[in-house]
Amino acid sequence: MVKDKIVEALNHQLNSELFSSYKYLAMAAYLENENLSGFSHWMQLQSQEEYGHAMKFYGYILQVGGKVNLQNITASKETWKSVSDVFEETLKHEQEVTKSIYDIMDLTLADKDHATSIFLQWFVNEQVEEEATADKILKKIKLVGDTKNGLFLLDREMGMRAAK
Repeated sequence: MVKDKIVEALNHQLNSELFSSYKYLAMAAYLENENLSGFSHWMQLQSQEEYGHAMKFYGYILQVGGKVNLQNITASKETWKSVSDVFEETLKHEQEVTKSIYDIMDLTLADKDHATSIFLQWFVNEQVEEEATADKILKKIKLVGDTKNGLFLLDREMGMRAAK
């Protein structure tokens, strides 16, 4: 049986993942409005991926006999200064998600909750990928700067992302 404090932490992460999905969907809408449909496509897939992460937490909480506690999702901002600003916020957000998952992992290790630790291992590995990807895209955006040709090529590249 998973302890209540761990179920509470898992519920917090479930809601954080739903917020991430919502945030990335808002970014997708902003990018689409900026005529950057490739970047928008990338963010739409990112939103779907985060929703999938939330559903993993949802399923696990129920599987271990916990109660799912859905919270209100706070509104995301709707505009950014630039594509660079979008991906700076994306990287920062992914770093916050990583910290949150690490905090839950620390809690499970302290309580010797091996099953939940194993469940979280997938998310630990996923966050390494999430941060590296956001950082790589941000570096490319900074590399091309404000050049329209460079941004056009990056937009096309981002549009080729396939769903996992």
